[in-house]
Amino acid sequence: MKQLKFSGFIFFLLFLTESLSLLTETQDVDSFGITQKFIEENTGSVTIIAFAQYVQEATFDEMEILVKDIIEYRDKCLAHKTLPECAEIAINVLQGKICAIEGLPQKYNFSHCCSKMGFERRLCFLYNKKADERFLPPFRTLDPEEKCQAYKNNRESFLNRYTHEVARRNPFAFGPTLLTVAARFEEVAKTCCEEQQKANCFQAKAAPITQYLKAMSSYQKTVCGAFLKFGPKVLNSINIAVFSQKFPKIEFKELTSLLEDVSSMYDGCCEGDVLQCIRYQSQVMSHICSKQESISSKIKECCEEKIPEREACIINSSKDGRPQDLSLREAKFTDNENVCQERDTDPGNFFAEFLYEYSRRHPELSIPELLRIARVYEDLLADCCNKENPPGCYRQAEDKFNETTERSLRMVQQECEQLQNLGKDGLKYHSLIELTKIAPQLSTEELISLGKEMVTALTTCCTLSEEFACVDNLADLVLGELCGINKNRTINPAVDHCCKANFAFRRLCFKELKGDEMYEPPSSQGFFTSCVDWCQKSLFLKGKIFVPWHSYMSNFMPYKDKHHLKCSAVILICWFIPRKSN
Repeated sequence: MKQLKFSGFIFFLLFLTESLSLLTETQDVDSFGITQKFIEENTGSVTIIAFAQYVQEATFDEMEILVKDIIEYRDKCLAHKTLPECAEIAINVLQGKICAIEGLPQKYNFSHCCSKMGFERRLCFLYNKKADERFLPPFRTLDPEEKCQAYKNNRESFLNRYTHEVARRNPFAFGPTLLTVAARFEEVAKTCCEEQQKANCFQAKAAPITQYLKAMSSYQKTVCGAFLKFGPKVLNSINIAVFSQKFPKIEFKELTSLLEDVSSMYDGCCEGDVLQCIRYQSQVMSHICSKQESISSKIKECCEEKIPEREACIINSSKDGRPQDLSLREAKFTDNENVCQERDTDPGNFFAEFLYEYSRRHPELSIPELLRIARVYEDLLADCCNKENPPGCYRQAEDKFNETTERSLRMVQQECEQLQNLGKDGLKYHSLIELTKIAPQLSTEELISLGKEMVTALTTCCTLSEEFACVDNLADLVLGELCGINKNRTINPAVDHCCKANFAFRRLCFKELKGDEMYEPPSSQGFFTSCVDWCQKSLFLKGKIFVPWHSYMSNFMPYKDKHHLKCSAVILICWFIPRKSN
């Protein structure tokens, strides 16, 4: 992540002196002051989020110790800015205080991180995060009356507990997203606690918040995973495609300037530095809001919102329409006689501009598909520019782009046809089986969760006019969950290859995978006893793993009611786990 080492990493804790040193000439000082005030007013929430994401197992009481310590530190440094301890990098201060809590590093097994310093410690805390939340106690849901009484008795404690529980279950969600979720949940509590039908109110109004958190967290995890595994070039390509589609009238020079702030934002947000994440996300949004005329006509109301709702509003605003004067294609990249020379002058800028021009002209394509097109173009020029007649070669680029898109489109059409033919329940089992065959090393819970997410992607998108982009974008998020954010995550050689070889083409890579026949299951999978007994007695395990799953669906019908749903899924997993060939 610019490998987490550059000076942008430094963002002071809560005192003005260090922060002002990071201001750029173009930054709006008034906007900075608003961000600074927001951070100071939300010290407790910011600390809770950072601590809960770094030490997910820690209790609320243990977390309160750190919050008290950080607030005391803030007050001391606001009063005495010249103290040596107040010149420390913010994230180093926070992690140092976490390590200093007596017995905590040993209790929760992160003392190895505390033995490191600086960059190495920060990286250790990052990779110590656990995406799978099964090790945590169940999320305690209060009765609506109890919930409202708790809110009335102590609003701050009630919201802090909620923030703590949500943050530790979403360790890779960005701090501003979690602050937005907490603020929206408080609005729900205020409204519903005045209603007679409190339970119905909470159920109806809390659901969109949960969906918002899940969608944002999934996207952020996928993008950060791409950043950590493939580096800043892939991150920059993703952001070029996203911003060019969303704001098609933005000029390339303006986009390039904006992406400098965006890159700094991801450095902090992906690493888990909540303060830097808030600071730079606010800077990105201030940049956008200060250039509304040249960037977007749809964000005026968003820009009038306060932090963090302004950020959430802009992120979730709809795409601008394509400018009327924008041609259907940009000829300079295919018809120009000097394409190879222009590429060689500045390859990074040349291919970035190509992706910008192609993305703003194709709002109907998914982000992964735009990255595929960019890679196809890059490979095409690598070939054509070594030929005797380069222009005659790269003039065929549009045909290559169309072939690539048609291949991806066929993949999505086949997936939507499966939904139509199998129905939602049938597709659920089909997805579960396919995932089990290619990644039997995953836990039962992970396989079931990934299968459900893939089905949700298809049931959400397959009836929409923008079916292709919707399916491809959401399916890629599922693969982001599967591949994970840690570059050292390993499942099996075939899956690892798809996760790490090429970000743009990983969907197509996964489609070509077969069952992992080298897998040797352990003697105990931790399945429910009834399911293990059923599986062990079943003759199906002696068969080949590539039999058509639907031929045997009738065998699982007794397990399809809601009380046996998980057992039914485990039976399918048990049955379809690949066996090493003798």
